[in-house]
Amino acid sequence: MEQRTFFNQSLSWNPTTWLGNKLIRLVVIFFGAFLSIFWLSLSPIGANTSANIQFVSPSWVEENADWKVLDVRINPLQYIEGHIPNAVNVADNIFRGPDGFLPVQYWDSEKIVDLFAKAGISNDDKVIVYSDDVNILGATMVAYLSERSGVEDIAVVDGGYKGYVNDNKTVTKEFLSYELGRFSLRDNTSVRVDLNELQTLIGKQGVVIIDPRPADLFEGKINLWVRNGHIPGAKNIPWQTFTEANNADETLKNPHKLKSLDDIKEILASRNIQPTDNIIVSCSTGREATLQYVVLKHLLGYPNVRIYEGSWTEYSSTNLPIETGPEKTI
Repeated sequence: MEQRTFFNQSLSWNPTTWLGNKLIRLVVIFFGAFLSIFWLSLSPIGANTSANIQFVSPSWVEENADWKVLDVRINPLQYIEGHIPNAVNVADNIFRGPDGFLPVQYWDSEKIVDLFAKAGISNDDKVIVYSDDVNILGATMVAYLSERSGVEDIAVVDGGYKGYVNDNKTVTKEFLSYELGRFSLRDNTSVRVDLNELQTLIGKQGVVIIDPRPADLFEGKINLWVRNGHIPGAKNIPWQTFTEANNADETLKNPHKLKSLDDIKEILASRNIQPTDNIIVSCSTGREATLQYVVLKHLLGYPNVRIYEGSWTEYSSTNLPIETGPEKTI
């Protein structure tokens, strides 16, 4: 049979050559797939890199005018009456809602980043967050969600808007004209724990669960949920103890201002909480927990701190064990 040739290469079938080519193709496909997985593992999408969250003074805010500013006060009239220059008002409560069963749960990650984009935030922006003088939790919650969504540089105004005004810093009533942000989701799963994982950690050596709710809720004295009390073994450290909320000097009383880090370290040491512990913070709805998360992880540098976002609202709706009364001491 006459053989046809093209570019001097025979088109006749050779089993050895065919098998060799097939193996080469398989190797190329496998290697290509391996490289794709490798590069995806380095991608920021789903990366568990940590952000840098800091507490800053009003003077620092004025000196860093290139940062984006989020005013997360819930009442829009407060923003209209006066705000930090270049601030955009995005109330902290818009980041949560019902999930088909539980109330006040964080929206899914895609919706959260859409809200940030509508407030003019992009992935690479540096973001300042503040709230009113009674609501540091709103500021730390939005700071936490910024980290969770992929923002890397975040600052919370120590003292909030009250502290900023009391420091005689510039305020304005002008509304900022801005462009929508370009925000690609970078879901940082390392900052949180879900119910399934939490169940496996309760009672384990080296695991500490901090509950920052008021003592009456922690002990189950208030009939609020279907089941009242706390997660077994949890330590009750109300969030206000980290702030100047109860300062005896009325002029210094401010729940949006942190105590000194030395004072906070003493509180933690008195409760036998160590930097090496695997720490989970769980509260009522995942909001109060954000203050202690930010302080422990970012200001004190504790490496293993996460939030149980479902918190008591989710946990109390299950049949998992609970405890009531004051925390048990060992």
